[in-house]
Amino acid sequence: MKILVIEDERKVANFIKSGLEEERYSVEVANDGITGLEVAMNNQYDAILLDVMLPGKDGFTVLSELRAAGISTPILMLTARGTTEDRVQGLDLGADDYLPKPFSFQELAARLRSILRRLSPEKTTKLQCDDLVLDTVSHFAFRFGKEIELTTKEYALLEYLMRNKNKILSRSTITQHVWKHNFDPESNIIDVYIKRLRTKIENEDGSKPLIQSIRGVGYRMRDMPADDLIEVTG
Repeated sequence: MKILVIEDERKVANFIKSGLEEERYSVEVANDGITGLEVAMNNQYDAILLDVMLPGKDGFTVLSELRAAGISTPILMLTARGTTEDRVQGLDLGADDYLPKPFSFQELAARLRSILRRLSPEKTTKLQCDDLVLDTVSHFAFRFGKEIELTTKEYALLEYLMRNKNKILSRSTITQHVWKHNFDPESNIIDVYIKRLRTKIENEDGSKPLIQSIRGVGYRMRDMPADDLIEVTG
């Protein structure tokens, strides 16, 4: 999952970034409202953590402009101003949740998981594709009755594929969400990690493979019989 943190206090921003990366999120940071708004407008994120008291443009203005532009990315507001009026203003402008400072990282992570679950119709901490289950809290996968341990990048890649199951995902889209940088057509890093995932989550007994290669395009995590899928090549 790709998270944008807009926070001008660098110690706080680094604290959040470090903690979320340990939780296997992909994190980018902006230290003022103008930069944060520009970055949020021009990139796709799964959630935004937005401080209220920012230089350049305050968090309420950033929030208002993002929503006016039709950007519906979940937004968790962070602020030392914990008055009822501030909370009401943020929620009325379109924030998904509000966390007053100081806060524990555990609560921040829990609130972030909560707003991300709202994107899923299952409203659960577990993602499922066929008989593969991914626990977004423990970061373990389960298949064939076995627990599968994943590295940070393997988890991030598998989570992104499972949250977008049955969708064809280009290599460039996967790179931007999981590796945080622009796609290098000469790189085979995605193919390497897909191979690692397949080794871990697929069995040698001939059971149905879940990760499908779309020639010339990218990959798809499939959750339906192959006959129901339209093959895309090129």
